[in-house]
Amino acid sequence: MDPVGGGCLCRRIRYEYRGEVGPAAYCHCEDCRRCTGGAFNVGVRLEAAGFRVLLGEPKAFTKTADSGHSLTRHFCTDCGSPIYTSSPRHPTFVYVKAGSLDDPTIVKPVYQSWTSSAVTWAFIPSGLSGYEKGRGNQGLESGGNP
Repeated sequence: MDPVGGGCLCRRIRYEYRGEVGPAAYCHCEDCRRCTGGAFNVGVRLEAAGFRVLLGEPKAFTKTADSGHSLTRHFCTDCGSPIYTSSPRHPTFVYVKAGSLDDPTIVKPVYQSWTSSAVTWAFIPSGLSGYEKGRGNQGLESGGNP
């Protein structure tokens, strides 16, 4: 099996995984929203034994989640990208942030958790305007994001 690679936005942290890629899941809890800056987190389960950081040293932040379990989130101190989560409750796994993978096509979500915390804007309405790449300067004067 070919190795799976990934890393942060500034590329100062790079990782490699050798093994079978596990299932992915959406998490809508407040902690996941805050650590990703988005509506939810998408984590991909990997076996810890096959995962290793090749370049850089992620910073770790540990917090007790609403579930009552301790989670450690690992991220780049330079660009702030979240990389993976580990937990003493599941020491044989790491949960890589799907957006940090070099090949996002390997992500296969199978469930979602903490749906009671889901924000109403977590779903993209089908009629919303879309742009294949960027939208240039359209809408910036009305407060849109670049």
